[in-house]
Amino acid sequence: MRNQNISTRLLTTAFVVLALCHAACGGGSATSQNHANRPAASTPPPAATAAPAQVTPTAEAEASASPAATPGGGAAAEQGDGAAEDFVGTVGVVEKEGGGAPALLMVVRTASREKFDRVVFEFEGARLPGYRVEYVDRPVRQCGSGEVVPVAGDAWLHVRLTPANAHTEAGQPTVKDRALRLDYPNLKELIALCDFEAEVEWVFGLASPKRFRVLELTNPSRLVVDVKK
Repeated sequence: MRNQNISTRLLTTAFVVLALCHAACGGGSATSQNHANRPAASTPPPAATAAPAQVTPTAEAEASASPAATPGGGAAAEQGDGAAEDFVGTVGVVEKEGGGAPALLMVVRTASREKFDRVVFEFEGARLPGYRVEYVDRPVRQCGSGEVVPVAGDAWLHVRLTPANAHTEAGQPTVKDRALRLDYPNLKELIALCDFEAEVEWVFGLASPKRFRVLELTNPSRLVVDVKK
């Protein structure tokens, strides 16, 4: 019986030792296995690279790409208004209807360019009158009195501006030189014919009836008549 108890104790001890060894070794192995089989934590994808912004042209760039506005500044600016360009022009009637309050004519000036002679009618403010520009036959007459006006040259270009005035409300003329003798290639004389009841008329004495054009310019408001040389 004693030997049997000793054998039983030895077996029990051996069993406990084996169980502990298995738990120690096998448990560590199971832990490693679990870590090996566990999926790795997902790495967040790299942030998306923003697409380059679309560049919109600046207002200044758009303005520079646009056609330049008609320059102002009176006689100095007119140096660049087609001074060297040629034009087809016409020998027919050029007209535009006007309306509203009369435009006040302030200055009449002339110039000779490379391909044409020029007359500029400058008005006060932004208002331009209507106009009719055409070649006329002799005799050339003053409005109102009907008196014949001698005009130099062999062709006469008549400019009628309406509604327009060339005098102040007090009756003082705004354009002092109303008759100009010139020695340009084609333009020989410039004479005021009328300043009455919101109608202003001038006549150009020309060496020959060449083609002409009419331009409207702003800042200040001007009506320009160019006659080929």
